[in-house]
Amino acid sequence: MRTPHRITTQPYTNPYEELAALDDGPLDEFLHEDIPEERDEAAAQDDPWAPPNHRRGSRHRRRGRFAGLPLALKAVVGLVVLAAFLTLADRWALLYAERRAADTLKDRMHLAAAPEVEIDGFPFLTQLADERLDSVKVTVPDVAADRVSLAQVTATARNVRLDTDGLASVRGADVPELEGDVLLSFADLNRELGASQVTFTGEGHDRVRARGTLPVAGHDLRLRAEAQIVREGDRGIATHIGGMRLDVGDLATYRPGVRASEGLHLSRRSVARLAQESRKAKALLSIPSVVRRLGVPDSVVREALRNESKLTELTGTPRFAHRAMKLNLIDLALDHPGLLKRLGFDPALLDALPRLTRPVLADQLSLGFRLPEPPSGQLRLRDVRVEKDGIRVRLEGAGLAVGRK
Repeated sequence: MRTPHRITTQPYTNPYEELAALDDGPLDEFLHEDIPEERDEAAAQDDPWAPPNHRRGSRHRRRGRFAGLPLALKAVVGLVVLAAFLTLADRWALLYAERRAADTLKDRMHLAAAPEVEIDGFPFLTQLADERLDSVKVTVPDVAADRVSLAQVTATARNVRLDTDGLASVRGADVPELEGDVLLSFADLNRELGASQVTFTGEGHDRVRARGTLPVAGHDLRLRAEAQIVREGDRGIATHIGGMRLDVGDLATYRPGVRASEGLHLSRRSVARLAQESRKAKALLSIPSVVRRLGVPDSVVREALRNESKLTELTGTPRFAHRAMKLNLIDLALDHPGLLKRLGFDPALLDALPRLTRPVLADQLSLGFRLPEPPSGQLRLRDVRVEKDGIRVRLEGAGLAVGRK
């Protein structure tokens, strides 16, 4: 027999009534709760206004960052800063010492300009306290040396011992070893010896070529010469002048000296013109002493003086030209002054040329100089060579004293 199912019923609840009951509950409190920004604005209206302080937070942040660094890192940073200051002080002291040394050398050596001084080695202050410098380089421009100026003198001293009176005063220095070089530039030679309008250029490792003009008795004679550069003793340079010649236009060539090949001689072109200039050829052949020096038979000379074609035939031979170019016109001028005037020579030039002897011309072209003798120690030349820009000389010294009176 089936048991009947019992059905139970619950009282009915309206959902809208439940929502209405929430009106006075938590939702109402949430919706009516004060917003923080509104509370801050209300409080700001009651408090007096003050400008905002933006540094306060950043200062605290910086302090916080540095305070957070390890102690070892702080020590490293401090050492780096200290080293930077010490290096700056050392470089300042070095520049000051170089300037004082340059001024002292200028006064003691009577130089026209202060030299350039470079002190090597680091740190400088410890070297100064130890009274010893590793290396000092001095460059002196435009040093007077006899008739010329040395374009540049560069010397490097090593292991320099200082004589000091404290760190602030240096009385002098001892230079146990020194080496350097001297430059005698061709540009300076051309300028300083330019009275003769001569230019110098290098030719080989020990020779200098001189080319230019030399004014003599109102005539510009073309000059050619060669100078061999040699060392003279330990402190001097000498020049051996050779191949000197002065061209009087294309008329003649003058070579100073007393040998047969020296003196005033007709040029090859001038002798060749005698075949076309019968007047000059007859003047030359009309002097018996000249005829004897030419080695022409008297019968040939008499026939040439009577016949123009024979004269042209005689003066056009290679033998006559060779003999004519060997005549020393200076000797002829003494005995026959009118002859050279007929040949086109100025008598004043003939008087001036004999005074241009070999020593006189060599002195005008001399490039030699001597280094000054130091008050103590040794300073000597080691090597001499000719370069493209001038004559360069290597020097060395030992036991020198600098700065002491």
